[in-house]
Amino acid sequence: MKTYNYTFYNNNLGDLINYNLFKDEENILVQIFCGHDSSTLALLSNTICHHLPQAICIGTTTDGEICESKISTLKTVISISIFENTFLKAHSLEGEDSFNMGYEMAENIVTDNTKLIITFTDGTGTNAEEYLKGIEKFNNNIMVCGGMAGDNGVFKQTYISISNKVIPKGYVAVSLNSDVLKVTNARKFDWVPIGLEHTIDKVEGNRIYEISGMNPSEFYKKYLGESVAQTEFPLIVERNGIPTARAVLEHHEDGSLSCGGNLRQGDKVKLGFGDAQSIMNNPLSSLNTIFDHPIETFYLYSCMARRRYMRELIKLETQPFAAIAPTSGFFTYAEFFHKDGHNELLNQTLTVVALSESSGTFDSLDIHPEKKTKSKKDASFAKTLKSLTHLIQKSTDDYQRQSESLNESKIYSQRLLASQKQFLKHAVHETNTPLSIIMANIELYEMKNGKDDYLTNIEVAMKNLFSIYDDLSYLVKKDQIEYPKHEIDFTDFVRSRIDFFTPVASKVNSKFIFKAPKERMFILFNESKLQRIIDNNLTNAIKYTYENEDIYVTLKKEKDIYKFLISSHSKKIQEPDKIFKEYYREELSKDGFGLGLNLVKRICDEEGVEIYLESNEYFTSFAYLFKGEI
Repeated sequence: MKTYNYTFYNNNLGDLINYNLFKDEENILVQIFCGHDSSTLALLSNTICHHLPQAICIGTTTDGEICESKISTLKTVISISIFENTFLKAHSLEGEDSFNMGYEMAENIVTDNTKLIITFTDGTGTNAEEYLKGIEKFNNNIMVCGGMAGDNGVFKQTYISISNKVIPKGYVAVSLNSDVLKVTNARKFDWVPIGLEHTIDKVEGNRIYEISGMNPSEFYKKYLGESVAQTEFPLIVERNGIPTARAVLEHHEDGSLSCGGNLRQGDKVKLGFGDAQSIMNNPLSSLNTIFDHPIETFYLYSCMARRRYMRELIKLETQPFAAIAPTSGFFTYAEFFHKDGHNELLNQTLTVVALSESSGTFDSLDIHPEKKTKSKKDASFAKTLKSLTHLIQKSTDDYQRQSESLNESKIYSQRLLASQKQFLKHAVHETNTPLSIIMANIELYEMKNGKDDYLTNIEVAMKNLFSIYDDLSYLVKKDQIEYPKHEIDFTDFVRSRIDFFTPVASKVNSKFIFKAPKERMFILFNESKLQRIIDNNLTNAIKYTYENEDIYVTLKKEKDIYKFLISSHSKKIQEPDKIFKEYYREELSKDGFGLGLNLVKRICDEEGVEIYLESNEYFTSFAYLFKGEI
């Protein structure tokens, strides 16, 4: 086979191609990589089909063109390949169901000896990933290459063509069928993930509606600002253990974004950036072992982001191929690749197809040294890119190590908390029985021998222990069991808890003064939760009230609201905003853990109980507003 590549610009078509070279050839493949508009694509297609009616001619608009070692924009490259022992078969389709279009395309062009399918789709209207799956469904052993059409980064309207027909939305493909044609493909990615991992919350196919709780457009603005092109900074997701980019191709009015390939709900993604050092390395160095036959033609289908990211330096990536064999291609909105029985839609990737009908021997590729950047401007830009890449990589490595260290600490803390919770659970369980036995024996002893100061002290201490035990028991069980509500006589309940703690108050020479309406007051509440509210307030009042001062407990009815009020003469609370926080204590000299009022606050928040606190030099009062039974 032989390939001839031409660059069209400034209306030089008349003198550009010597059609006499091809007039006697039967198997001719023409690829038009058009950096102009659709009218130019139509003109070139019509002209070539007129002069070479026997040729298969397919075309696409681009975001840049490749002709030998040169990269261009806003020009058109015409690649003409002639084959001696390869039969070509082409077809086009237009339709909404991309998967079925792919299957139907394969049905129309695949033969028993198909070695390669070259296919182009429009760049904005089709789901190329589903299209490739359709081809794979028909036959997953045939190599596929090509890409999605571009429109020079405008993302409004792309075109593809077949023969003299220009198609704004659809699919064109040609199959290369031969017993002697050798085809090898390779790819080069060079984009690396950076920063935090994010989750795709809502997506339909290739259109993202929510990332980590954020509107996708706002997500990109947050991390890249408004002036950066998102195409060069794709989302990177792992597919079968391989990092795969999903570049943004289209913005929608609702802030959603369409990508060059599909994503799934729950996908973990990171933003990616181009590793300039890796991109500038000779691609043949990493692809040398891939090619195992003499090469007569290279087709390159490379991502637009590579050209835009590397600017003039992107030629370093294509020059080594042109030094070996005729090379042509274009910069796409997404690249098509085949590996291990699967067709893949790629972004940010250079894909290479090497073809030959030669039966000659092959040792290895002649890897030419990298050409030095000629201009000082390019050399300076290359150094800047390398330095920036190095900075980002090292910063990312540092962040990754810090993240791993934090994650290890988090896991350790979680295990420690789990062990602590398990210990507390067992401790609470084992404490109940001895506490109950001690209290029962105190009561039996008092019945037989009467009270004395020593026994009273033990009883007071035991009641304090019971209060702490009840708090811990509630904290341990609150997430494991339900606390049903039932009707409670509020007055009788508060009175019973006052009676329980009266001996404790008497040890500091305080007594409870309880006032309540004569009529009965009923609330719908859980008894365990209500006891935590009442007991913690009573024990705190005992603990902080000045000695020889009374503690006033009042129940009031105000319409359908019942107010539980407890007040006494004590020190002024200095930090009212902190008093309900976990582990906070106003007076460190007092016993306790700083958990009681926090527990009260949590229960009140759960049950809609309002809390009011007032404290000055003369008294401190806590008021709780309960909804009465209706």
